[in-house]
Amino acid sequence: MTMPASQVPALDLEHFLPYRLSVLSNTVSTALAGAYARRFGLSIPQWRVIAVLARNPGLSAAAVAERTAMDKVAVSRAVAGLARSGRVRRALAQSDRRRSVLTLTARGREVYTRIVPYALEYERRLLVELTPSEQSVFHTVLTRLQRRAVLLGPVGVARV
Repeated sequence: MTMPASQVPALDLEHFLPYRLSVLSNTVSTALAGAYARRFGLSIPQWRVIAVLARNPGLSAAAVAERTAMDKVAVSRAVAGLARSGRVRRALAQSDRRRSVLTLTARGREVYTRIVPYALEYERRLLVELTPSEQSVFHTVLTRLQRRAVLLGPVGVARV
């Protein structure tokens, strides 16, 4: 049942957590995207694919999409670009010849090793605003919110 417009509470975006997380994510991603594109010729989705495959070689594109919470189309485009540039190799899975698995090539691993120090330095500079104790609490809260968001799933109009 829909409320009359006069009874709908105001949404203060500056204090609405999903909005604030989105703005923070976009701000950080935009800052990193320019550097990744200029220095390494990568988009943010391509970097995320490389980062996931560096730690988890042999995943399918669907598994990469799941781990990064990226759209499957965005992952597919990123993988295609990385394959064209010789940074990712696709092969058929030994256990299921219908499924392809992804691994980094030597060129992909080299890009990963060059980006990691830059990414970690950016993170360090971003988190310098927080004390070590606040950083610990922040990471704990993010983990709990991520877990809760997965449990809640998509919010339909009827569930609001």
